[in-house]
Order: sequence, then structure tokens, then C-alpha cells
Amino acid sequence: MKAVWSPEQIAGRLRHRYPDDPEWRVSHETLYCAIYALPRGELRHELTALLRPAHKARRPRSRGQDRRGQWPNMRSIHLRPIEVAARIVPGHWEVDLIKGAGHRSAVGTLAQRTSRYRILVRLPDASAEAVLEAFTRRFRHVPPAVRKTLTYDQGKEMARHETLAKRLKIDVYFADPHSPWQRPTHENTNGLIREYLPKGLDLLPISQGYLNAIARQLNNRPRKCLGFETPAEVFAREIINLKRGVALQI
Repeated sequence: MKAVWSPEQIAGRLRHRYPDDPEWRVSHETLYCAIYALPRGELRHELTALLRPAHKARRPRSRGQDRRGQWPNMRSIHLRPIEVAARIVPGHWEVDLIKGAGHRSAVGTLAQRTSRYRILVRLPDASAEAVLEAFTRRFRHVPPAVRKTLTYDQGKEMARHETLAKRLKIDVYFADPHSPWQRPTHENTNGLIREYLPKGLDLLPISQGYLNAIARQLNNRPRKCLGFETPAEVFAREIINLKRGVALQI
């Protein structure tokens, strides 16, 4: 007979039984992540069925929302799949804008969470229409297998998020207001981009070619968090592995 223990009970029991052995430590959040990151199939079905109560997808940890100034039909970051926060599966991106002098010009930045791969996008201005067209154009060069979700803040430039989601067949989520820690990939590396595009610079004359050159330098720089591989190497391997997975399923 199955014990039907919850992940929290399993994690707590391990700490109780092996209090002096850190090799037997695991958090209940890690167990949830491992279960929900499994490909859809019999094993995932069996494991999720054992959770109490059983859910096909993880419930958000917090349901409180500040609805002031939200765009219609925007999805909260708290509804994202658990695999996004855990950085287990490739294809999840954070999006941001770097503003130029007087906020009159901007550059869009796209960062893939698992590989830290960067794409920089030239924008004629920071309007919602400009962001829609520029992000659509640049993101269509990203293979669909690694194009699953976008997470953004609640800036007015994402007012056309529903159209963007339909064009790219991607799910768009919004961080809570004044919560930059919910998009840590950008918070940790936007400073690197500012070395090339310092604050107060007019970004309008910057060409897409120059932005591509900045992205290449960043994507070919070894990162400690990647075991000193480069974002370009990790991103390329993710694409190859996902394509192999699709081929095997066919």
C-alpha cells in the first residue's frame, strides 16, 4: 500500500531521520518542482495523482493581487508553471526595457532563464505598438521549442500583450508592481548591458547591428552560474536536445 505522504511530509521526515547528514536534505519545493517538471505521461500522471489534493498543475503560492493599473486579461506571475521559477526547463523568458535619455528612447531586452541567453531589440520608441512589432519580429527567429513564456512588469508598453501572445503562440505573465526580484535574470545582468549603453545615452541612433554585437559578447562570456559555460553554448545545446526529443516522439 502507498504511504501517500505529501512532499512536505517527506522532506520533514528526512530531516528528522537524518538530522546530521545534509546529503539527505531536500526541500518540499524541490520535490514539487521535480514532479511538475516531468514530461506529460504515465509517470507524471501517477505522481500528481498521489498529491493531496491531486492537481494537474501547481496552484499559485499567493493569490493576492494589486489590480490597480492592470491591463485587460493579464495573467499574474503567480499563475506561471512551477518549472519557470525552478529554472528546470528551457523556453521561459524575462522581458524588460532599458530607457534612454529622458525616457524618450528604449532598447528591449529578452533573457532566457535557464541559459541566460540575451536578445537585444532596437525600438523606435517605448510605445506599446513599437514593442509589439519589434518583439514579434525578433522573437520569430527563436525556435518555437524554446519559446514558451514571457514574464514582464506592468509597464504601459505591454498593453498589446494579448496580440503578442497570439502572434508568437506564447504565454505572457506579469510580475507584481514594484517587485524586481521576481525577474532576477534581468536584475542580475542588466548592469552588464549598461556598460555598453550607459544611463543618459540617447538610444535612438543605436543600430540593431550594434545591439547584436553587444548580445554576442554577453552570450559568449563564460558564466559561473553555468559552470563557466557560455549562454550561447547552453542555449544551443537546449535547442538541440529539444529537437531530438520532438524527433523521438514522432
